Amino acid sequence: MAGVELVSVSADDGEVRLDRWFKRHYPQLTQGQLQKLLRSKQIKVDGKKAEASQHLTAGQIVRVPPLPEKGSPMAQAKARRESMVVSDQDAAFVQSMVLYKDKNVLVLNKPAGLAVQGGTGITRHLDGMLSALRFEKDENPRLVHRLDKETSGVLVLGRTAAATAKLAEVFRSREAKKVYWALVFGTPEIKEGKINAKLLKSSGEHGGESVHVDEKNGQSAVTLYRVVDEVYKKAAWLEMMPLTGRTHQLRVHCAFMGHPIIGDSKYADRDLRADYLKFGNDLHLHARALRMPLPDGKMLEVYAPLNERMADSFDFLGFSYKKPENPFKKFPLD
Repeated sequence: MAGVELVSVSADDGEVRLDRWFKRHYPQLTQGQLQKLLRSKQIKVDGKKAEASQHLTAGQIVRVPPLPEKGSPMAQAKARRESMVVSDQDAAFVQSMVLYKDKNVLVLNKPAGLAVQGGTGITRHLDGMLSALRFEKDENPRLVHRLDKETSGVLVLGRTAAATAKLAEVFRSREAKKVYWALVFGTPEIKEGKINAKLLKSSGEHGGESVHVDEKNGQSAVTLYRVVDEVYKKAAWLEMMPLTGRTHQLRVHCAFMGHPIIGDSKYADRDLRADYLKFGNDLHLHARALRMPLPDGKMLEVYAPLNERMADSFDFLGFSYKKPENPFKKFPLD
């Protein structure tokens, strides 16, 4: 049927309930409309009847049908994605992000401030510009995972549906190892360690998602960290490897240990400011490095240069970041 979408579940969406997945990716679709589509078996997961309460797994394929009536919110959202025209300027912009390319994979260095996917109030996003990355005939790049809008750095795309499913499984199984750089307020007394604090996700006060530590009801969340450099009592450069992939995990874990990330308006106390930095109000979190097996069996290790705003802050603080040590030698890979 014309208009049907087959959407691969990304690693970031693994373990999410189907109804919440629809709320995340099709926010204007009402619960009633969703239930009607489910009852009529128009929505399927891996070709089978779907239930609103079932939990998705990375790599599964969700059948998203056309809307039953013209002009419905879901149809409008789909039409916006399909009709989005990528300007020559945006095409060059997206192509300039490419760090690595082979027959299965694209790795980008996403800039801070660019949303990965659309949503309420977001009209310009990477997902809407992926047509600029069609380097081969019939190629259709797909997102494998996500980064927060204000987080920069390594982002992986699959160049085919089969590759995307395999890559999503790599992320879900935690075979993909990621290292992030962050600037945080203050200087941790313990210079290297593990943050093991369960996280619970809930709806924010004004919409969106909010996460907090909840040892009783939360999901397991573990982060390894080390202090690379510091300015006493002012700021520290942290290198972090998440061993789990919870929403906002690094941001909440840094705040939990008393050293929130500079520029984090969601999880840092409002009275914490970094006025000594030119870009102190911007989130200082960067997905620096990725190590993962590829669909062809090779091992990929790729690094994303700092964005200009974080580089300016590193320069101001005197941190030597241009020739850093290999982070994968500092953290366990098993």
